[in-house]
Amino acid sequence: MAPIGWSEFVYLGMGLGLGLGSSLIWRPRQKSSQQPEPAPYVPPTPQEIRLEEFDALSEQLKQTQLAYQMASEMSQFKGGFLARTSHELRSPLSTMIGTLQLILSDLCDDPAEEREFVEQAHIAALKLVKLIDEIISVAKTEHGTDRMDIEPIQLAKIFDEVDDLTYLQAANRSIRLEILPPDPGIYILADWSRFRQVLVNLVDTAVAQMEEGSISVSAHSSPESGYVHIWVDDQRSVSAWSESWDLLKHDLECDATKISDNSKVSSGMRLLMNQTLLTLMNGKLEVLAVPSESEESNFNRTQCCIPLATL
Repeated sequence: MAPIGWSEFVYLGMGLGLGLGSSLIWRPRQKSSQQPEPAPYVPPTPQEIRLEEFDALSEQLKQTQLAYQMASEMSQFKGGFLARTSHELRSPLSTMIGTLQLILSDLCDDPAEEREFVEQAHIAALKLVKLIDEIISVAKTEHGTDRMDIEPIQLAKIFDEVDDLTYLQAANRSIRLEILPPDPGIYILADWSRFRQVLVNLVDTAVAQMEEGSISVSAHSSPESGYVHIWVDDQRSVSAWSESWDLLKHDLECDATKISDNSKVSSGMRLLMNQTLLTLMNGKLEVLAVPSESEESNFNRTQCCIPLATL
């Protein structure tokens, strides 16, 4: 074998150098295809468990308090309803007894006066029967004997019927009645006949307690709250509103002057029955504006809320 010369030795050294250099050139690191291991499960500490249980109990306590408050308010409302019912039944009955006692005691001056007292007793008896029928109807509905037919109803059609049933009474007393037609696209969830009864009662009561002025009925949809607000604006006097306002505040005090005025007691009873019917339809009745004696304007606003139907 021939000895390696100087030139061959140089070429061999350059080859080794280039090979080692190429192996030291930086190359990007390949990413691993393996997924990172999940974090190990750490059980909650006893303190964290106690906090979760405390939050759950707090929420349950809030729900219980809300249910108790609603039951308490309903109990007060039923107490007021029974108290006013007894007074309302007693008023026409007292009229009947008083007139009949005058006849039986021969205190009438002549047959004409005796006949007049008999007519008064007859009117009181008819009023008593009518009131009992209304109370029985509401009681049957509340008890569930007469079931409500809750369904989507076009509010504009109900307003048309209320207008037909009330405009003549308002015209006979020279009261300007304006029932503004609502949007035809507004539908409510209610029982047709009973909700119509509520609106007719609200308008009739306002007409009966007014000597002059105007009444306006309008509807205002509130999709955010899920209700339709119906406003009955009228110009009744402060004295005519005092009984109704006390009833809605669950004020059970009743003096002789209020009992002797049949129109006030009747309006209060009708208001309570309207509120009962609306409550059974998941609605409510509120008095939003009652004037004070110092105010020049006798503007009143009653709000009737009923659930909005989504079609």
